Amino acid sequence: MRSLDTPRGRYIRMRMGFLCGVLAFGMGLVLSAGFELMVAEGPAWRELAEKQRQRRLHVTPKRGTIYDRNGSALAVSVEVPSVSLDAVELLRGVAPQKIPVVARDSANRIAAALSLDPAQVERRILAKRRFAWLKRRITSKEAEAIRKLSSSKESGDARVRGLIVEGEGKRYYPRRALGGPLLGFVAPDGEGKDGFELSMNRELMGHVEQLRGLRDRSGRLIFSEGIHDEQALAGHNLYLTLDQGIQFTAERELANAARTFEASGGSVIVVDPYTGEILAMASWPGYNPNDYGDSEPAERRTRGLTDSFEPGSTMKIFTLAAGLGAGVIEPTQKLFCEKGLMAVDNVTIRDTHPAGWLTVSQVLAVSSNICAAKIGLSMGGNKLYDSLLRFGFGQESGVPLPGESSGTLRPRGRPWVQVETAAASFGQGISVTNLQLAMATAALANGGQLMEPIIVKRVTTATGELVREAAPRTRRRVVPRRVAATLAEMMVAVTEGEGTGLEAAIDGYQVAGKTATAQKTDPATGRYSFDKYIASFVGFVPAKKPVVAIAVMLDEPMVEHAGGAVAAPVFRNVARMALKYKGLTPQGTTRVDVASLGSTPDPANAAYDVLRQARGMKPAVQVADPGTQVSAGSVRVPDMTGWPVREAVRRTAELGLTVKVVGSGLLARQTPAPNGVVKKGGNVVLVFEPAT
Repeated sequence: MRSLDTPRGRYIRMRMGFLCGVLAFGMGLVLSAGFELMVAEGPAWRELAEKQRQRRLHVTPKRGTIYDRNGSALAVSVEVPSVSLDAVELLRGVAPQKIPVVARDSANRIAAALSLDPAQVERRILAKRRFAWLKRRITSKEAEAIRKLSSSKESGDARVRGLIVEGEGKRYYPRRALGGPLLGFVAPDGEGKDGFELSMNRELMGHVEQLRGLRDRSGRLIFSEGIHDEQALAGHNLYLTLDQGIQFTAERELANAARTFEASGGSVIVVDPYTGEILAMASWPGYNPNDYGDSEPAERRTRGLTDSFEPGSTMKIFTLAAGLGAGVIEPTQKLFCEKGLMAVDNVTIRDTHPAGWLTVSQVLAVSSNICAAKIGLSMGGNKLYDSLLRFGFGQESGVPLPGESSGTLRPRGRPWVQVETAAASFGQGISVTNLQLAMATAALANGGQLMEPIIVKRVTTATGELVREAAPRTRRRVVPRRVAATLAEMMVAVTEGEGTGLEAAIDGYQVAGKTATAQKTDPATGRYSFDKYIASFVGFVPAKKPVVAIAVMLDEPMVEHAGGAVAAPVFRNVARMALKYKGLTPQGTTRVDVASLGSTPDPANAAYDVLRQARGMKPAVQVADPGTQVSAGSVRVPDMTGWPVREAVRRTAELGLTVKVVGSGLLARQTPAPNGVVKKGGNVVLVFEPAT
């Protein structure tokens, strides 16, 4: 101990004290840093560690299925392979100077397997990201090629690490083009586009959650947590009110009419009048959602909702309903039709069929603009406007589909002037959608109640639990029941006798309907066009206790433009199928349908003569004069007297002739005369008149 009191000992004590102080200071720094890392910044470092240790799992929930009313799938999701890249894993252990060479070699091999651009793949490898899609929804052959690259040596080359093949949902539409504009499609990013896929996207796509899990060095998932039931993430299923059988018939008949009469577009809507359920909503042209890239945007819109147009004469049934409901006119009252001409302000209103005194029922049957205008003017602009508004015109229906138009009743901020009131009475100066026409017609069919349109019947979870279900709901009563019944009887006259809708008649049933042939406005001049029309027909069947209400619209038919010739046959064929579907049997005699005799009717067929005799016409005699020779490049014009418009036009087109159609109904006269010889490409004039 004494030695420590010496100068040398004191030096040793000082040095030991200094060293202990330095060690204590260093230990303090270590403890301080440890406290900072583990306590103060612990959560942040732990999160960073988890990010380095774990991998994000790209779990896409299965998209919900869309069914029709009978449970038949219209849109389903199927699992197809997709390939992604972990670039960090691919380049793990590669010397920095060799990375460009390895990246280029791997990119060439991957691109060859997936038919991709090698330069694009190389850029993704050099980005060194943990996750990047290489190609989504690949074929089974491509998937097998990628598995060979990543799992074993191929032709002596080293395997490519970091390639991951996993299942991914792809939308598939088993009915192809059926209901295409209604359903919409799903883009590669999983987002719905157009139709129900867009409007119901959130419910269909499910609950997207980001989950984490562990992957081994090859990128394979070895552990994950957070998914106890895969169905819990899946999207909801939709059950629509559509019936695929009626939808198919509506689309087929609409397409046939559009092609026959060279229309630019059209729509058909079929409604259950008592529930408001939409049984069919067809649009033409349509498209196949499986190949949506081959379609134009105009082909993907639901025309019954998005396209507004001047309704023309179909609006007269609602004007008459409003007049009868307001007591302005009586069912037995006669109106003077001014012999076809009437001046309102500085505008002259004309009738296609000039007449004197007509009953209200005859006004509807011959479609008098003048008498409809008189009824509207008797009510006054405000009352007529309110009545049409109550029928649902000028407002959206609220169906869960994108792009619905509300139409236009009158300019905002001012009432109708007298000439506008008169024009609106017979469907000019206003615009409506085909869905509005269908629902308003259904209101007359069910006794005067405007129903809420229903197109989504119910929504369920992936496990079948009910999320919500639509029930019939009455928006309001638009006319008294007696007025609706009276209108139904008047609408029957349109399809019988001298009415304009004879082509809508169905054997064994009374059909209530109304035709319309509305001129379109020319945007260049602001005036009505002389060659562009909207042909439409609305109605319901049977007239008493109807089961369906149908609205048909064809835009710009060129071969013929009369609603009775263009749209009425579509109504007839769709309604006939719907009646069979409902299990109804016709009462009374059977009407011979030319369409059932083949696309080119044979006048020698006895059944065809029955039709002609039933219409009060002479049996067809088409016997060519054996002494008359037909030279090369010429054809003989057959006797088509009594044929309906569609069959006569189709037959004439098959002969290579140019046809001009005048009137509607059945063929009364033709030029050249029957059995005449005409050069191919020559003109044939066909004059049609309603059968009596």
